[in-house]
Amino acid sequence: MKTVTRNLGVTFLGSRLSALRAATIPIIAALLFGTMHTSLASDWPLPGGAAGGGHFSDARQITPSNVNDLEVAWTHRSGDFAKGTNLLKGFASGEPLQSSWQATPILIDDKLVICTPFNRIIAVNAQSGQELWRYMPDLDVATIATPRCRGVTQWRDQRQDPTSDCATVVIAPLADGRLIGLDANSGLRCNFGTAQEIDLRTGLGISRPSDFMANTPPAIFENLLITGASISDNVSTDVPSGVVRAYDLITGELAWAWEPLPDSSAGPAALDEQAENGSEPADYVKGTSNVWSFISVDEELKRIYIPTGNTSPDYYGGHRDGSDYYSSSVVALDAYSGEVIWQFQTVHHDIWDFDAPSQPTLFDYEHNGKTVKGLAQTTKQGYVFLLDRLTGEPLFPVNEISVPQGTVAGDFTAPTQPVPSKPRSLFELPGERDTVWGLTPIDKAMCQNTLEKLRYEGPFTPASEQGSLHMPSAFGGQNWGGPAIDKTRSILVVNTLHMGTIVQLIPRDECGEPENIAPVAHGVFLDEPSAGTPYCNRRWLGFVSPLGVPCTPPPWGTLAGIDLITGEVIWQVPLGTSRDSAPFPFWFIKGAPNIGGPVVTATGLTFIAATTDYYVRAFNTNTGDELWRARLPTSAHGLPITYQLQNGEQYVVVAAGGHVALGTPPGDHLIAFKLPSN
Repeated sequence: MKTVTRNLGVTFLGSRLSALRAATIPIIAALLFGTMHTSLASDWPLPGGAAGGGHFSDARQITPSNVNDLEVAWTHRSGDFAKGTNLLKGFASGEPLQSSWQATPILIDDKLVICTPFNRIIAVNAQSGQELWRYMPDLDVATIATPRCRGVTQWRDQRQDPTSDCATVVIAPLADGRLIGLDANSGLRCNFGTAQEIDLRTGLGISRPSDFMANTPPAIFENLLITGASISDNVSTDVPSGVVRAYDLITGELAWAWEPLPDSSAGPAALDEQAENGSEPADYVKGTSNVWSFISVDEELKRIYIPTGNTSPDYYGGHRDGSDYYSSSVVALDAYSGEVIWQFQTVHHDIWDFDAPSQPTLFDYEHNGKTVKGLAQTTKQGYVFLLDRLTGEPLFPVNEISVPQGTVAGDFTAPTQPVPSKPRSLFELPGERDTVWGLTPIDKAMCQNTLEKLRYEGPFTPASEQGSLHMPSAFGGQNWGGPAIDKTRSILVVNTLHMGTIVQLIPRDECGEPENIAPVAHGVFLDEPSAGTPYCNRRWLGFVSPLGVPCTPPPWGTLAGIDLITGEVIWQVPLGTSRDSAPFPFWFIKGAPNIGGPVVTATGLTFIAATTDYYVRAFNTNTGDELWRARLPTSAHGLPITYQLQNGEQYVVVAAGGHVALGTPPGDHLIAFKLPSN
């Protein structure tokens, strides 16, 4: 671990820049709607709902008894999406992929602010959906390999009057690795000290633009902005560092930097080794574990909690030499210094891309006269680890379970992996289930034939030269959407993907002509270089039949409720259907592939979209019963949010924009639902 402290003696010079790069939507609209003050009885200030996540709203107008009356209140369309191309063609040709809108809106006063896949930042009126302002960054969209943005955040400058320029700043990530600030009322640029922006590329050395991206909003603690970034998978051992950095928002200067390395001496030694190998100069060690998902802030304990990914590349780790010490972990850091307080590793020597994908979610409850300060971490393996956030110790026993051994030459497998005793795995459903399934007997037979050619010994089967089935896959189990926690009922709600992928490692001397290597499975696959290792890899995006139907039995997606006090799974139900991914009449299959997350309310409702069928749904948080659903123009993979205005009206808002990896079409619809006015 390496911590850097810099001098922060720069004066804050100003807030508002000229509007040369800001395209504000018509002045008339701003006058009509921008000045309309609509106080909020229940807010949604951050993408996760709160600094520690949880996706919880205290809004109370919509209840289980009236949710079925919800109707569309307004729709906003940004026009900012692209049909692009699919994954297979895009990675083969270098053409831009179709856009995937994964954003979660936030509320600032009477405005709902969101980012588009191509990083436009847009504010709309929370009551009417009327656009107030739009900012178009100086960004070459042709360089965005995977167009996406997961949201923005906000910072309140306590030194300023709330009505002054840049007193409330929208902070937005840009795909090229920059963070910018915009005045929440006008959309005009704000400074961080003398800096117009925070450039996260500083100190990382030279890399391809697509190897380093900012697409998840940073965390804010007091006047510190704390962020990681997204690093390309399976490209090279020489990709940029996964360093986590904190910046002082008053000065714009670096406050501290934490490198996910096992000790302070590892950093300089690894940098020297990089220089000897001819790697591009950098201040931080390349290829280390990164933090691409949401960071949580514990304002009471003055800590942050970060979910780490695994050291590059994903499926071979023989070169790591301890650099994956902090991989696939939850790490608690001191918010002021970046010093490590504790670490809990969810996967040892991760060679499955089972990184910790979601925001560590904070919760409290009273038990036996004591306040339990907990943290829930969902994982791609389908496990939910419930930890004491004071110490990092599990709230329920975690067992080290023996796992399959033996991998490719030069690598190794950890002898055991941590598995929680409670809650049970959400990937492994109760009851007898066949490994292989088919829509028809022929379909099933071909799936069985594929499986017989692969290595598969359970969820920790390592990648191999013959090809290995990974179930769960790098998509999950659970993914970046994260869980919701009903604070009034101590129920955690989480969605799970129940599908597999296939990974084949190919010796380096055979990597030059991948077209000569016969596929070992059906479906879409990607050839990835993993330069710097003895292998390249071929990765199938699903374990599917020749018809493109999953070879594993449905449901392919579920939603579950977990009692946080007992650790028991109190219900688990199919989420979504095969509609929109299968031709009629095969719409009857329950449980669809999904990426996204749930939101819960104080009245006992859970809202979620996430599925490949084009719906947003409401469930009873106590029972898992589906109570309502509404048709969308395409699938939605950001969180729905909900808020209640001072006049009592509660809105549910979701961004429907499709997802390239799930094969759903792109879109630009921001849709709000509410109860009828009468």
